[in-house]
Amino acid sequence: MMHLQNGKFSYGFASSPGKRSSMEDFYETRIDGVDGEIVGLFGVFDGHGGARAAEYVKQNLFSNLIKHPKFITDTKSAIADAYNHTDTEFLKSENNQNRDAGSTASTAILVGDRLLVANVGDSRAVICRGGKAFAVSRDHKPDQTDERQRIEDAGGFVMWAGTWRVGGVLAVSRAFGDRLLKQYVVADPEIQEEKVDSTLEFLILASDGLWDVVTNEEAVAMIKPIQDPEEAAKQLLQEAYQRGSADNITCVVVRFLGNQSGSSHSNPA
Repeated sequence: MMHLQNGKFSYGFASSPGKRSSMEDFYETRIDGVDGEIVGLFGVFDGHGGARAAEYVKQNLFSNLIKHPKFITDTKSAIADAYNHTDTEFLKSENNQNRDAGSTASTAILVGDRLLVANVGDSRAVICRGGKAFAVSRDHKPDQTDERQRIEDAGGFVMWAGTWRVGGVLAVSRAFGDRLLKQYVVADPEIQEEKVDSTLEFLILASDGLWDVVTNEEAVAMIKPIQDPEEAAKQLLQEAYQRGSADNITCVVVRFLGNQSGSSHSNPA
């Protein structure tokens, strides 16, 4: 159990290839000290075209972020920089590869009483606040009006090939890697900030292997009564598998334990 100033959080995860023969999902959970602050970093990375990109992002994104000089003072710009820097460095390392690999990244960064969720691709972050489910990231799909516009403005196209795809190939509109589509498929994260207070109960980060078959509301209702976050993550994975998810499935659950001890010292605004 980690102490986070006057609040606490606990976390757990579960990850499985599901019905697929290969595993291209990765996750990372990391607790670190930056400038005397305890920070929590959680991420889900869903690879395509092989595991290379997802594995690279898992190994480098959080290190790049924590080293960023503005990590504490301007966390949002540090996150955006770290996403883009990691993408650039991955593409440089890819020179001798003959097939493109790419990856999503849904991350949640806990700094003080702030929860910053940064997303690229179609893994998703969902919180339970006051008993209700809220998506705190948006799936980057090529048929979203603004994403399609951005791709077409850059000279690309979106077409139907079993699902909507960039260039008829890729079913996500933002990703790490994917060199051949890079001018359309960017690694710019959308970042949403939430306050960690007594109404924030838990966070689910998961690959689309979960969200393809389970709604945000169902996922939240399913694990609300489960105190142990690892148990909760396993439960989500099992449910997705039973509902016929055809993909790798990865879930990270972070439970916020603020104010459950009935502590009365609240910080004045």
